[in-house]
Amino acid sequence: MPRSTDLVPRSIQSVAAWSWRLVAIVLGAACVVWLVSYLKVLVVAVAVALLLTVLLQPFARVLRTRLYFSPVLASATALVALLAGVVGLVVVAGLEIASGLADLGGKAEQGIQQLLDALASGPLHLDSDEIDGYLDEMSSAVQGGSSSVASGALTVTTTVTEVLSGGLIALFCTFFFLFDGRRIWTWIVGLLPRHARERTHQAGRRGLVTLASYVRTQILVAFIDGLGVGIGAAIIGVPLAVPLGVLVFLGAFVPLVGAVVTGAVAVLVALVANGWVTALIMLGVVLLVQQIEGHVLQPWLMGHAVSLHPVAVVLVVTGGTLVAGILGALFAVPLAAVLNTVVLYFHGHDKFPELGFEDHVSLRPSGRRAVMITAAARHVGEPGPTTRLRT
Repeated sequence: MPRSTDLVPRSIQSVAAWSWRLVAIVLGAACVVWLVSYLKVLVVAVAVALLLTVLLQPFARVLRTRLYFSPVLASATALVALLAGVVGLVVVAGLEIASGLADLGGKAEQGIQQLLDALASGPLHLDSDEIDGYLDEMSSAVQGGSSSVASGALTVTTTVTEVLSGGLIALFCTFFFLFDGRRIWTWIVGLLPRHARERTHQAGRRGLVTLASYVRTQILVAFIDGLGVGIGAAIIGVPLAVPLGVLVFLGAFVPLVGAVVTGAVAVLVALVANGWVTALIMLGVVLLVQQIEGHVLQPWLMGHAVSLHPVAVVLVVTGGTLVAGILGALFAVPLAAVLNTVVLYFHGHDKFPELGFEDHVSLRPSGRRAVMITAAARHVGEPGPTTRLRT
């Protein structure tokens, strides 16, 4: 009597076997996504700390090797220099906004009045009473939604608290990544099976180089974008040119979305301040800067840093936005770039052969040998393998 499996075609058996494995993979990925979303403050803080670490690491290395700073002093100095630069940038932009906000507010009021006059004299022929009625209805709707406003304010308060706590954790982790990153990485690799430690270490080195290249290149591209928009706004007489440049600089770190949003803000400011002609010129400046970024800077500078096809970048950014919003769009490209480098290395393709293999991870003893060494070290009073590793 034939078995039941013999009655099922082999192709169906193969599809069924692959199906339940794919279901298991999807469920595992869903659990990981849920865990990351639940611990998003910690995950984002550690991710930001990694980005800041690869950015500050060369500066801290120069302080240690050229100026003979201690590791603690070099790490602290690099972190303080970063904070000073960010605070200085915010202060300069804030002063510019404060000095030009009054004039911009007056022009915005004139623009609103011109809009009301256009509604009254245009094809809609709305008189002042109808416009006042619409404004009263909007005011009533806003007052009626006071509870929603209150709940929204509570949500904003919670978000601000999470941002502040995440920022402190990121700074704390950045300091220790700079000061003691090698020991932390050695401990992480030591948790893996012994046969996988060396390959994981070499893959991690190459992933770190990819991440560092991405961060530095992205900062350069963002600086050129902000400088181009800021100079263009200053030449055509748009107020708040410096804050607009800073805004474009910050928005450039979010692929695709950031450039569109910050460019729209620049055009809107030009429209409110100087009218339609200046707004169209400002739009041309923004489009020119974005075209230079997309067709010159990104292919030349980002090609070696990321090595991802533009289609892959669009899909990764879109998927990151759908999963995690603005944070997903911000971290999607560097995460995909690092994973691309690591997976290719595990499959035999080394993107950075110049790194070599001389840098090895310290292998700790395991099993009975580890117990014997630790017991002997305690008996004699000498430092064991863990203590020697820490020194």
